[in-house]
Amino acid sequence: MSYLINLEGGEGSGKSTVLNMLAEALAKKGFSVVCTREPGGIDIAEQIREVILNRKNTAMDARTEALLYAAARRQHLVEKIIPALEAGSIVLCDRYIDSSLAYQGYARGLGIEEILAINKFAIDEHMPDLTLYFDVNPKVGLARIERDMEREVNRLDVESMKFHYKVREGYLLLLSQNPERIRLINAENELPVVFADAWEIAERFIEERQTTVDPT
Repeated sequence: MSYLINLEGGEGSGKSTVLNMLAEALAKKGFSVVCTREPGGIDIAEQIREVILNRKNTAMDARTEALLYAAARRQHLVEKIIPALEAGSIVLCDRYIDSSLAYQGYARGLGIEEILAINKFAIDEHMPDLTLYFDVNPKVGLARIERDMEREVNRLDVESMKFHYKVREGYLLLLSQNPERIRLINAENELPVVFADAWEIAERFIEERQTTVDPT
């Protein structure tokens, strides 16, 4: 069975670290796992990522930003995600459609439904099977980024604190609207606890899906 699982969260939530830990745990269980990220994951989308996140591009219009994310997402989907799913792999994606809904739709004020429409055009019916949302107070997340000298500091990292709180509000709204798909993880806990919570949710989801397909 193949599944698309996206990991979401504000800046400094630790989702990227947990993604790698989940991939290792799933591989030990015998699953084929493909790890990727958005924006990026393939060459064209990585080039778009450089434009979107470049700290020099502060003049970028919000709608331009939203369209660039959708364009990167489309190319990433057809070139990497769909082939991986068709090959029977579990795809772990660091950000996907929910990021656009929370950042551009809610925090930028463009409207969740409007951004959803743009992205439905981009992804067709390829919504995530499971979304892990790593919830963290923006002050905590941004403090982590300041301490991590190896992490890139991009255009979104230097947005106002008000913006980051709006992003969190957007994610929590999406959670309330999609409780079956989106699962909340307290990302302010220590890393081993955060991973354990994420692994419990992912493992249970896969087991339940496998049982549904093959009840014997």
